[in-house]
Amino acid sequence: MSGIPHDHYEPKTNAEKWLHSRLPIVGLLYDTIMIPTPKNLNWMWIWGIVLTFCLVLQIATGIVLAMHYTPHVDMAFASIEHIMRNVNGGHFIRYLHMNGASLFFVAVYLHIFRGLYYGSYKAPREITWIIGMLIYLAMMGTAFMGYVLPWGQMSFWGATVITGLFGAIPFIGESIQTWLLGGPAVGNATLNRFFSLHYLLPFVIAALVALHIWAFHTTGNNNPTGIDVRRTSKAEADKDTVSFWPYFVIKDLFAMAVILVVFFAVVGFMPNYLGHPDNYIEANALSTPAHIVPEWYFLPFYAILRAFTSDVWVVMFASWITGGIVDAKFFGVLAMFGAIAVMALAPWLDTSSVRSGRYRPMFKWWFWLLAIDFVVLMWVGAMPAEPPYSTISLIASAYWFAYFLVILPLLGVIEKPAAQPATIEEDFDAHYGKAETPAE
Repeated sequence: MSGIPHDHYEPKTNAEKWLHSRLPIVGLLYDTIMIPTPKNLNWMWIWGIVLTFCLVLQIATGIVLAMHYTPHVDMAFASIEHIMRNVNGGHFIRYLHMNGASLFFVAVYLHIFRGLYYGSYKAPREITWIIGMLIYLAMMGTAFMGYVLPWGQMSFWGATVITGLFGAIPFIGESIQTWLLGGPAVGNATLNRFFSLHYLLPFVIAALVALHIWAFHTTGNNNPTGIDVRRTSKAEADKDTVSFWPYFVIKDLFAMAVILVVFFAVVGFMPNYLGHPDNYIEANALSTPAHIVPEWYFLPFYAILRAFTSDVWVVMFASWITGGIVDAKFFGVLAMFGAIAVMALAPWLDTSSVRSGRYRPMFKWWFWLLAIDFVVLMWVGAMPAEPPYSTISLIASAYWFAYFLVILPLLGVIEKPAAQPATIEEDFDAHYGKAETPAE
């Protein structure tokens, strides 16, 4: 567990001692919930509990839906209608699952951008960050495969477009695409594969989440100052921290309650708002929708995928230098996955010795421009691939890569950070006032 000095679980009764000597599960839970936590954490540290709730919700509702779903191209769409119309509470369970995915991605994007701003990826938390990126990739794969299961028009054509990307990989692309599809085109084998993987991946995510929690419990939580908890003695550590229970548990539960009010309002009053109406039309391989778009949480990277067309100079250069192996389609695939890769490499691309963006005046401007850039990419990803949207998506994509590959490394060299507090206790006292010592 954490290297921060703190009181560990001590079994008292004979039964507790017997269990602890054979399976120290109570001690593990105690050390987890009583872990010393930096006492200056702000409201951006609530997303962990929201993400945990979302994972449990998606697994629980997914298991119930799987009991009534039929993974066959002739019956999948009808089985969804059966769930919506005939299963007791089926429509509510499905709407929870649908909108739970959106809440999952809202929380994970805010969680990631909080980490980017406060430098949660910096040493010694690089492994925590990498595991988080793996969770994000697994979430994307799970969400994509889940979107295919209703077997509506967007499900079918979304699967056709996305699996077609793998066919762009030189030499081995067609083989990978055929293996994914289970045949030459999207069909019954594809649906069965995606259903199996959609059911499996949430449990992989749960295992990665356990590793993620273990990792940051080992290094300790980051905090808004980016300054580590003092570990020289328990007395000093106690000045910088409070136990996770009850202080942050109650704070997180309050935030969770507020978020759930909004979530259940969406589920109850506008459950299809974030969906696409074409997905309520059964899949038809002979009728292509006018505008194929993925779910909203894929739109930024979909915009990057489409931004690099054959008339972009960097694509032309890559094609020329590789003798035509890297064409526009393959370059777009590389850019889409590269956009996630550069984010994962942030611990090594950020050269600043200061962890938190709070004390980096130049960094703040570039970071907030990145946040706006992400929203712009999301917007243009939903627009047709034509001017002026194609030009905007290219500029926004270029900034995304420039931020991680050029701006972050340069800022560490040229930026002059502001003065930082010496300890977490000093920062806490500056914001909330120093606690008075009780009279003797």
